Amino acid sequence: MMNMPILVVSLILLLTLILLISEKISVDKTAIGIMVLLALTGILTPAQAVAGFANPAVITVGAMFLLSHGLIRTGAVGFLTELVLKFSQGKRQYAFVIILTAVAVLSAFINNTPVVVLFIPIVMALSCECDFSPSKLLIPLSYVSILAGTSTLIGTSTNIIVSDLAYLEGYDQLSMFELSRLGGPIAVMGILFLFLIAPKLMPGRIGPVCELDEGKENKYIAELIVTEKSPLIGEKDITQYADKNLGLDVVELFRNGGIFDPSRQDMTIMPGDILLVKGAAQDMISCLQSKKLSLVHGDENFTFGGKPEDDLIVELIIPPLSSLLREPLISAELQYDSDIRIIAIRSRMSYFSYRKIKKVKLKIGDIILVQCPRNKLDKIRRNSDFVMIEDIHHTIIDKEKARIASGIFAAVVLAATIGLSDIMICALTGVFLMTLTHCLSLKDAYRSLQPEVLLLIIGTLALGLAMQKTGATELYAEAFLNLFHGKGPHIILFAIIFLTSVSSHVLSNNATAVLLLPIAISTAVSLGVDTRPFIIGICFGASACYASPIGYQTNLLVYGPGGYRFSDFIKLGLPLNIIVIVMSGFFIPVFWPF
Repeated sequence: MMNMPILVVSLILLLTLILLISEKISVDKTAIGIMVLLALTGILTPAQAVAGFANPAVITVGAMFLLSHGLIRTGAVGFLTELVLKFSQGKRQYAFVIILTAVAVLSAFINNTPVVVLFIPIVMALSCECDFSPSKLLIPLSYVSILAGTSTLIGTSTNIIVSDLAYLEGYDQLSMFELSRLGGPIAVMGILFLFLIAPKLMPGRIGPVCELDEGKENKYIAELIVTEKSPLIGEKDITQYADKNLGLDVVELFRNGGIFDPSRQDMTIMPGDILLVKGAAQDMISCLQSKKLSLVHGDENFTFGGKPEDDLIVELIIPPLSSLLREPLISAELQYDSDIRIIAIRSRMSYFSYRKIKKVKLKIGDIILVQCPRNKLDKIRRNSDFVMIEDIHHTIIDKEKARIASGIFAAVVLAATIGLSDIMICALTGVFLMTLTHCLSLKDAYRSLQPEVLLLIIGTLALGLAMQKTGATELYAEAFLNLFHGKGPHIILFAIIFLTSVSSHVLSNNATAVLLLPIAISTAVSLGVDTRPFIIGICFGASACYASPIGYQTNLLVYGPGGYRFSDFIKLGLPLNIIVIVMSGFFIPVFWPF
């Protein structure tokens, strides 16, 4: 029977899981709540409850966020954009190989979230130049960044956390390339799988906004509503009808606040349906004059084919570092510029027209459709609250400092690899040098710290400490072992990796690692085997979250621009998850014997 402290910790753990999964309150509030409850109940002393703020893992992860931002900001990574455009030669397969390889190399050494943010516009631009659907490549883009990030110590914050927590438990830290022995082959296998299978399984959705190239025939985006007497009512294949009779591409259909892809499912057209269409100016005007469709915002001056600056429509994605997260769009700077017209928001699978956006709170990956003059593009690019997803010209400041930033980062990696100093000290030294050389401004640095992620780590560290202090960790480990009574360490390691992977689909990978690492270590101790294989298993299992868009930030980022459904992540992510779990389970004992 559970004693009272274990019962209290278990209830707090259950409440934490519910809040993190349901997102009823924000992650940072949940993290603070964990620390408050543990201190108020007396499970932890106040000093123990907030000890995570001084944890080396938290400081190291924060420093790596800053170093990654410094590399992006100076353009040290941006040169890859030009290389991809140059060497793809307008061929889809070349573009796929170059992009996936570049993302893999970068994600092995810097935080993968800014890498994916950088490459989303590149993919959107190349999809027009090389004539392929961006939906074929955006999920693989996210998956490759996760696969490669697992192969080095600094490739993902999860590995840093596991390494430091293992050290606090009295075990050796992970070396810079220790995980590469297995992470490298898994990444290669995963990339090969994605290259061969993703084009077959992923949808062929049309990229709604292609290029801003004035030299080509301009195409425009508009929302058109099906009128009460429209001849389109009753049509079952609107994509074919619109292409043949109207000269328009139907990108999406909005009905009752939901988003549908008519190219993937039969949708009988009904009065009041809103179509997001793309087409030439004369086709738009002809369609409106025939009264088959009408403008959603008919009372406003919305024209096609005039001066380019009057007709430019762009899509903006909300990145993880945006200050607008969980804020209504009405508070955005865009709202106060009379020349910029907000048309709509697409929030994963929900659609909000301009009439409703005042109450919509923005989330990572949400897309804002705006009309703006061409001369206002630079203003939007400079605003770090948005990423212009069809724009290949990222805001890159102080590009001449790219060599300095690259040199500092290379020195950090080299110093940590040869053991010149602790990874935390190396990372902090790198941040100090970047700020000293103005590769990274302090204002930018504070915003790029990702406080939500850091607070979640701190909160779950407190919960993990409470589980160990009360004996809950040992109790859970024993319960887990009882499920596999009489089984060998190989089977139990498989089970640990599988459990970690499943948990990372509903929690963040960092929270999963913090909560399950003590259980994995206790399990190994109970079996009388080396703890190293189980520590490594947590690293690979926590990052194996491919079958859901909510388990990893990069999956959320590509959700909107790719026009994906939840099922798309399952179709491609589930086989990839199986590949990672099976390879990890078989080969971890080979490289790290029991």
